[in-house]
Amino acid sequence: MYNKNIKLFIAALIIGSGIWQIIEGSIGNGIMLILLSSIFIFLYFKNEFILLAFLKLRKQDFEGAKAWLDKIKNPETALTTKQQGYYNYLLGIMLSQTNISKAEKYLKKAIKLGLSMDQDLAVAKLNLAGIAMTKRRKREAQILLTEAKKLDKHNMLKDQITMMKQQMKKI
Repeated sequence: MYNKNIKLFIAALIIGSGIWQIIEGSIGNGIMLILLSSIFIFLYFKNEFILLAFLKLRKQDFEGAKAWLDKIKNPETALTTKQQGYYNYLLGIMLSQTNISKAEKYLKKAIKLGLSMDQDLAVAKLNLAGIAMTKRRKREAQILLTEAKKLDKHNMLKDQITMMKQQMKKI
């Protein structure tokens, strides 16, 4: 796992060599190098290990996703703030299957750091509401459910939210 600034340094070197190639007359090589540098710039903003963990989660492979996340040794230095949010979000979702206390910690940290998509924020709040319900904190669960409902603009979580509200009535 490389530091996030190393990716920018490599991109700057490739752009510099691309400009040098253009000045020397090899325009095709220069353009290709500049396009190649866009990969490193993309990977600065979207971490490759987090992307691979999302792909594993999409296939319901929690162990594989955990293996990709474990490759990130020091998230504070290797990731940007939003990437740290998604790192904690993924860990929270995976731990919600086994250890809800740790999952709650990671999900709260993910919300604090920020998630760029409202849908991801809604899922995090919905999971926190479920954790609060299992810990018999009904008021906190209600607040989190209403926030999740506001964030769910495409009604993708409508069924889960109504199911949680019905379960809350039993508590």
